[in-house]
Amino acid sequence: MGNATTIDAPARFSRWQIRLHWLTLLLIAIAYGAIEAKSFVPKGSAARDLIMLLHFNAGALVGALMLVRLALRMRRPDPAIVPAPPRWQAAAARLGHRVLYATFLALPVLGVLALAYGGKQWSLLGLPVHDLVAPDRATGRTLKEIHETWAEAGYFIVGLHAAAALFHHYVQRDSTLAGMLPRA
Repeated sequence: MGNATTIDAPARFSRWQIRLHWLTLLLIAIAYGAIEAKSFVPKGSAARDLIMLLHFNAGALVGALMLVRLALRMRRPDPAIVPAPPRWQAAAARLGHRVLYATFLALPVLGVLALAYGGKQWSLLGLPVHDLVAPDRATGRTLKEIHETWAEAGYFIVGLHAAAALFHHYVQRDSTLAGMLPRA
């Protein structure tokens, strides 16, 4: 009789890392969906104001969650990928994650600054956000353009991240995606 071989389950991210990852994705989808929906609603309408408020709040929450995720990431190393990817893929993944984190930390900051410099009033989770800086409409427009351009690139960045996860799961058949999926 031979010894039974047990196969260890792949290493996983912590329960909090997984929850925050998927909650961040949901809030990103809400922020992007709201800004896309804005074009279907007349300017100056209450519905448009509500859509923009949803965009602002979802975006601000994305920024806050990214800070929490970054802190968790610094305290807890990523689980090992089994089988280990080639070095170039590991380097590409590190770069990709840095771009993701930079994007979803910078976009909320740029959005808040664009509102502040644009002299716009808004509220965060029902609390009014008062003047953070002296309004300067030219600076506000520039920051808004940077925010919008970077956000457009965000579609590609998120899509590339998702495509890489699917590539690892279905082509390389490694544990990259499985380590981030919620348990059934």
